[in-house]
Parts: sequence; C-alpha cells; structure tokens
Amino acid sequence: MVMETPRRVRLGEKQLMAHLLRRAAFGATHDELQAALAKGYEAVVDEILHPERTLDLDEHLMFRYYPDFRESRQIFSAQSYWVYRMINTRKPFEEKMTLFWHGLFATAYFKAEKAHTNVSQIAMLRRSCLGSFRDILLNISRDGAMIYWLDNQENTKDVHNENFGRELLELFSMGIGTYTEDDVKACARAFTGWGLKKTIPGGLPFSHQDMVFEFYPDQHDYGDKTFLGETGPFDGTDIIDIIVRQPATAHFIASKLYAFFVSETPDEAAILELADAYVTSGYDIRSVMRALFMSDAFCSLDAHYAKVKSPAEHVVGTMRLVGDYTYPRFGIREIARECGYMGQELMNPPSVEGWHSGSEWIDTGILVERVNFAAGQVANIELPGVQRIIAILREESPPTPDDLMTRCLELLGIYELSATTRDALYTFVRRGAPLDLVDGGERAERRLAALLQVIVATREYQLA
Repeated sequence: MVMETPRRVRLGEKQLMAHLLRRAAFGATHDELQAALAKGYEAVVDEILHPERTLDLDEHLMFRYYPDFRESRQIFSAQSYWVYRMINTRKPFEEKMTLFWHGLFATAYFKAEKAHTNVSQIAMLRRSCLGSFRDILLNISRDGAMIYWLDNQENTKDVHNENFGRELLELFSMGIGTYTEDDVKACARAFTGWGLKKTIPGGLPFSHQDMVFEFYPDQHDYGDKTFLGETGPFDGTDIIDIIVRQPATAHFIASKLYAFFVSETPDEAAILELADAYVTSGYDIRSVMRALFMSDAFCSLDAHYAKVKSPAEHVVGTMRLVGDYTYPRFGIREIARECGYMGQELMNPPSVEGWHSGSEWIDTGILVERVNFAAGQVANIELPGVQRIIAILREESPPTPDDLMTRCLELLGIYELSATTRDALYTFVRRGAPLDLVDGGERAERRLAALLQVIVATREYQLA
C-alpha cells in the first residue's frame, strides 16, 4: 500500500545534528557537536552506523579498578558496569541500540538472580545490535537468560511449554493478531529441547557459572508442524526463518524502531518506508537505521524534542555532559542506581513487556528525582564538563544577560523553549548584579552554575 508522505519542515543544520546526537547517542557536549558539524550530517550517520570502526573503551583498566564488574555476582555490580560503559564509550550508538533491544527482549534478574547471565545477554545484544534481525532472533532464542526467563528449559516433546513461543510471536517479532493459537503451539513444538547446560549448583566454590544454551536431541519433537501456512519438521531455526519473512515482522520491527528513535506517535507512511528497507536489505538492521536517520520524518521539526528521555538516557546524558566518571572512582554504583530510582532498573524490567515509556517515564515523584539529579551534577563547578562551559562563556563574555542565557542553552544542547519557560529564565538571569565571568571569580562561577541548574530543571531538558 502506497501512502502519501506529509510535507515536513526540516530542522536547520545545527539543530539536526544535535537532534541526531540526542537520539543516536546520549546528547553531545559543545566540543562534540562542533566536531560533528565539521564532518557533516551524512558522514556522522555513516560513522555511528559502523561502531566497529571505533576503538572500544579499555575494559582492562575498568576491571582492574572495579573487579566486581567482571564477575557481576550481584545486580548492582552488573548495572554499574553497564552505566560506566555508557558514560565512557566512544561509540554511544552501539549502547543506545543495546538499550533498544534490551527493552524489546526484556529479561529480568529477579527470576534467576544470576546477574552475570544478564550481563552476558547484554554483551550478546551489543555484538548483534546492527546485524540481521534473523541472527538477533536466533541469538536471543539461544540466550541462557532468556531461556530461563521464559521457561524454555521445561519445553520438551512430552510436555510443551508455550511461554517462549508465545512471546517470540507476540512481543519479539510480529505482534498480536498476526498469528493463531495453532501457530503458537507449532512454535513451541519447534523449540522443544532448546534448554540449558547443566551447571554446578550454586556455583561455589567455583565462582559464577552462566546459564548457557544446550540442545537436547532426545527432548526435541521431530514431527511435522504447520506454522504460518508452511508445513515441515521445523526446529527453532526454521521457525525464525519463517518469521523474518513475514510482512507483519517488517512492520513490527519498523514500528518499534520508529517509536524508540523518532516518535511514539505512529506515522504509517514513515513506518512503511522503514519496513521496505527491512525487506529490501534482507532484514538488515543497519540498513533500516540508515533509512531512519536519513528520513524526512526523523529530520523534521515534528520529531524535535518529541520524546521523553528514558531514565538511562537522562542519567548517562547528564554524566557525559558534566564529564564525571570518565575514570574509575568510588560512587558509580549510586549513579547507576539513579536509573532505578527514576523507574528504569536496568537488567531488571518489571515484566516481559519491558518498560512503558514516553510520558509514563514521568510522575510527580520521579520528576523531582530527575530534576534533583541533573541539578546536583551541574552545580558542581569542579567537574570537567561544567568547567568547560564556564571557560567557553568566560572567553566569549556574552554582552547581555539574554545573550548569556541563550549561550547556556546552546552549551547544554537545548535550542527551543516554550515562551513561558523562556520568560521565566530571562527573569532569573536578569535578577541581581551583572554576571562578570572574567573578573568575578568563584562567586560568578557559582551564579552561573545556579543558572545551569535552573535550565536542567526545565521541561525541555527532560526531552530528547
């Protein structure tokens, strides 16, 4: 079906680059944005779509200072490990895609209580994140945390357990209304025998042992199955091959990517463009993401600040902005736990549906937590990122309070404010004596930090 694409107002060059770096990364500092603008939009899109070309962070250094990260016996260590990676990675789009897949294939620590198995799943999603959707589905079907989470180790030729087969169709690939109950039963039969390798009970004294995939031939149902109109002695791999060919799958994954990276208000014409990229590329997610970032829908004013930052995006983006925890030190656990305080406990979603996003990220208590966290970070004038903002403003010496406020907004990555918010900020910045950053010393720096606190408390700072 051909749908007419609506006419859109395209963002300006600087706005568009900042928009890209908020959606494909965790925002950008002034220096990062300037470097990106020098390369141009298409070159930056190509760069972020090929994270394998960029060196990863030094995990040896990280594990040396945080030895609990390597074993991740407890959920707090596992969460801290991932948040530290997101703060320090040189390829943030890879982490953003991993967050997307983690939300789609929601698997929680609270059932198995084996945090390192969740870490292993996240590492697998990171490696697979831009590959073939077929391979991603196959990898998640063989993932130890997922198998245990949805009980497929109990799915045998004698007793069929439909939990994984049902969620594979409903939540992971096609969506409700695109299959029948008979398809669920056939799917479950195909995945019989896809279980877990036996491990030493409790792990001790031999340290942690991940739950890993093991195929048990004697537990597999080798009979013919009819699935989505096709019949044969299918196993799980055959089922996935059939799933990825379905038009419903193309639309499903295009819709999910559109909602995560563009807007949670569906645009059928834009989604069909992404679905077409999925089909023509042979189910290649990198190709779909290229089509998304180059699309009129993504580059339009309609998409600008159209999403609420998730807690992880809010926490990590703020830490990257202020330049803290760029080297191992105490306190990273508390930074990671902030995500949970704001409603997104990483590696521990509330159910197989994952988290409800958008405006549901915000309620009265969580908004206070978000504002206090960001304000507390930018208030610390000793942090490198805050010092960099002060240095830029001191060098430029904005001549008027209005110029100062406008420049602060740019340095924090915000370019559009409502009239009400802008008027309130103007009133704040004009209050008191002129702000002399050249000769005013620490007092002037603290007044500037107070202005930054007010800016990160705005509604607009909560948006991506």
